[in-house]
Amino acid sequence: MDLSRPRCRLWRELVLVASLLACGIRQASSQIYIAPDSLIGVERYSSSLAIENAPEDVQEYSWHRGANDTEENLIISCNAASHSRQDGPMYSGRESVSVRGTLRIRGSQLNDTGNYTVRVDTINDTQRATGWLKILELEIPQISVNTTSVVDGEDAVAATCYTNDSHVQWYVNYAPVSRNYRMTISPDNRTLVIRMFSRFDSPLQCGIEILPELIQKSDFVRPYGPYSLQLSSSPTDFSGILSAEVGSQVEMECISYSRPESKYRWMHNGSLLSFSEKNITLPSLTWDQMGRYRCIAENSATQLTLYDEVHVRAPWCRPVVSRTFTISGSLLVFLIIFTVLGFTHFLMVLIRALFRHYSTRGLLTGILTVACAVQPVSGPSTPLPRVGSGKFDHFPAFTPNWILPGGPYTVLKPVLIE
Repeated sequence: MDLSRPRCRLWRELVLVASLLACGIRQASSQIYIAPDSLIGVERYSSSLAIENAPEDVQEYSWHRGANDTEENLIISCNAASHSRQDGPMYSGRESVSVRGTLRIRGSQLNDTGNYTVRVDTINDTQRATGWLKILELEIPQISVNTTSVVDGEDAVAATCYTNDSHVQWYVNYAPVSRNYRMTISPDNRTLVIRMFSRFDSPLQCGIEILPELIQKSDFVRPYGPYSLQLSSSPTDFSGILSAEVGSQVEMECISYSRPESKYRWMHNGSLLSFSEKNITLPSLTWDQMGRYRCIAENSATQLTLYDEVHVRAPWCRPVVSRTFTISGSLLVFLIIFTVLGFTHFLMVLIRALFRHYSTRGLLTGILTVACAVQPVSGPSTPLPRVGSGKFDHFPAFTPNWILPGGPYTVLKPVLIE
């Protein structure tokens, strides 16, 4: 196409404009700038000013406070090759520069708001960019509850979050919550009501979103307690026993979680001590200070009390329990003889009792025939009548001379007659 012709002038102009635009776009695309989303910060939080479109052959990054890059308003500069840094007159001790040139300001303050200029030096070029940093005032929401005395599992608790923000998030036991069968949230999200409040519904917190993914939470509220009482000591106690030498230093601290704060009392060997702090320090332990210490934590609002105790004593006072049993040889012989004689006596008593029982009842009738051979005073031996013969139904006690018909007789010995 012949662009020198009049009808082609329009095309020539369009091509020229397109070339200029393309050149401008390429120049704009190669120009550095400060990322817009990094130009906003929050008080007390860190702010980071990031450089976009930085070239690869950077030699040095320099950050300045203000709209120009003079030496008087230099904050900090960093050599990309040697990783060395130089602090300027505007350096406050809270600034640092990353390897990619990002300026980080720790613990941002409201007076950090303003213009910031970065200068990027390359081998063949120097570029500058300026941005306005806005530090937002940090709003910390406040929280309160309508009661300080709660019956666990019965009473209701209403918590209020004081903030100008309408986007309030509630947290119960550190977890975000929403409306459910026990929890009701007001339309403006600033009031939370929990029915049948229990200790597992604590602590309470409310939070507001300052920036995307940045939530500022209130303090904790625990409308009950005390609970989880812990008595710690130095030296460390084991199973409630604290071993310490006389003259050494002993420290004991009582820790509990309560809302409102717990009041503490201490007892020593059953006697109430005069101070009411949560810790005790015995700089030089004496014998009179040995014994049992009890820490008592009380909540005057909830009328709840917890206690824990520790026993302080010298190391050698620990009782030694022997688990071995020994017995001497003479005692062992005596025990054996005593056992044998006792068992023999027991058998003799048992046999005698059985003999008396069965002999006086006539239970041996029909099984054995019992008779006694007796010796008359003069004449041959004569057997007694048989049992059950009608003459005797039982045998009386043996006597030296038994008077019977045809007698007298002398008892010789009992015999068994089949």
